[in-house]
Amino acid sequence: MTSERGSGRREPGIPASSERGRSGPATESPRADRWSFGETPLDQTRELAAVLRDLMGTALALEHPTSELRDLIDDLRAAQRRLAALGPTDLQPRIGDGDAAQRVYLDHSRDVGDYNACFPAFEMHAHDDRAEGRVTFPVVYEGPPGIVHGGFLALFFDCALTQLNCDMGLAGKTRSLSVRYRRPAPILTELEFAGERTVAEGSIVATGELRLDGTVLCAAEMNAAIGDRGALPAVSPRRPA
Repeated sequence: MTSERGSGRREPGIPASSERGRSGPATESPRADRWSFGETPLDQTRELAAVLRDLMGTALALEHPTSELRDLIDDLRAAQRRLAALGPTDLQPRIGDGDAAQRVYLDHSRDVGDYNACFPAFEMHAHDDRAEGRVTFPVVYEGPPGIVHGGFLALFFDCALTQLNCDMGLAGKTRSLSVRYRRPAPILTELEFAGERTVAEGSIVATGELRLDGTVLCAAEMNAAIGDRGALPAVSPRRPA
């Protein structure tokens, strides 16, 4: 079964080094500072994301309605209203000078799952145009029984391969993402991630694999444009407290 956003030039999961003859001469990747754009999330936001992800998994596992869950829903709604009164009235991101009523934009170049419960949290290290890491998909990302939903796997690859590009100092907008599902990826199980990338002909081509005990479960290829840091607008910092 294959899901694709756009199309890649080669089958996902094949190391880029074996295909350089088909994609044109590879260029040496620049060793610049890590690419980032936006403010870092609050520590409390990171903590909340982990709690919400675990909380939703616990709620999904309940067999019957409970008064505890009813009370929790009411408390969360009330807390959301109180927090909304403290935050910006316009949820559009504040870029450049922006508008004081708009929200601060958080850096999406890496570790998105650390502060957003709608993304899977993962650990990754990048070096020399390669990356390795680990990810465990909790219950909230389940599709078929005990299996990660394929859409969340695609989301993971988009985030992880983008982080590889950003950590290597050269990144840009995703042009296409091709995903090949080879074997079911289980939830609640630590999976291994490996990725690599090449830069050639004005594009960044990154490939990645998710593995369990050395067996490839899912593979992806992402083609991204080479972005121009100089063209990025200034990021509006947080307003004084």
